[in-house]
Amino acid sequence: MGRTHANITKTWGSKAIIAAIALIGAGLNLHVPTAHADDPAFVSVAAGLYDWNRQKDEGTEVRIEYRHDEKYLGFLKPFVAAAATDSSNSFFIGAGVLADIYFGKRVVLTPSFAPHYYNGGNEKLDLDYALEFRSQLELAYRFDDRSRLGVAVSHYSNASLGATNPGTESAMVYYSIPVDFFD
Repeated sequence: MGRTHANITKTWGSKAIIAAIALIGAGLNLHVPTAHADDPAFVSVAAGLYDWNRQKDEGTEVRIEYRHDEKYLGFLKPFVAAAATDSSNSFFIGAGVLADIYFGKRVVLTPSFAPHYYNGGNEKLDLDYALEFRSQLELAYRFDDRSRLGVAVSHYSNASLGATNPGTESAMVYYSIPVDFFD
């Protein structure tokens, strides 16, 4: 029997979360040079494709995030995020944790996880619950001024808290700007 698209989306989301946890665990074993340890806080802006793989309500998503420079447990950084889509007038507001894993001086892999308040949807795609969980993997290039340009893939899921769990994915381009206005 063929798998339904909803089951494929749930499976993909679960695998993304497991991969992010594994990468964070692997990051604990990576040597992080001191030069990376003092990375500043960032304001990150992003734009990209919303619902690009299911294509029930494809459109544009824009995001803004504040990524704190404070580290907890030696590697987790808190962040807050807001996002909106043009296709279903959906918006997301959330906060979570991320980890920066460095590969040399220039390449940074950033898995993140954040619960979000969700509002929106339409007859094509409604995520069916006010609480959505976003898991994401971002791969970025780090410039000399410590700003970053990256690409990310994320998955929104209500973790089966709603009557249905359609989930959706976003593919984004990020630009992260170093800031120090909270220091």
